[in-house]
Amino acid sequence: MIEKLKNWANDLKYYLYALYLAYHHKDVPIIAKIIAIIVVTYALSPIDLIPDFIPIIGYLDDFLLLPLGIVLAIKLIPEDIWSDCKNKAHHSTLKSLPRSKTAAFVVIIIWIVIAILLFRMFY
Repeated sequence: MIEKLKNWANDLKYYLYALYLAYHHKDVPIIAKIIAIIVVTYALSPIDLIPDFIPIIGYLDDFLLLPLGIVLAIKLIPEDIWSDCKNKAHHSTLKSLPRSKTAAFVVIIIWIVIAILLFRMFY
């Protein structure tokens, strides 16, 4: 089971890089590009939409939302382009993915808006 999780995490890194490559491909439909960049940016964000310290649902985004976003983006990318991007990602010398400060900023803004809405609702 531990080995399966390690393989899944390693594949996830390459899928994210392949999505990044697909985003820059000129023949990928715009909706696929939008979903791909949202998924990649969120995955690289140092801040989660649902903080991990919240029991059970804290890992919901890591184990459910992120894989679903990846699958949706892949389904929207033409097969030949996805295959090409996946091959490029697997043959790259990718060591680690950078963190996204933009995604962190967006998540912080979302939390601020939620806090304001909750404050207004209860006061």
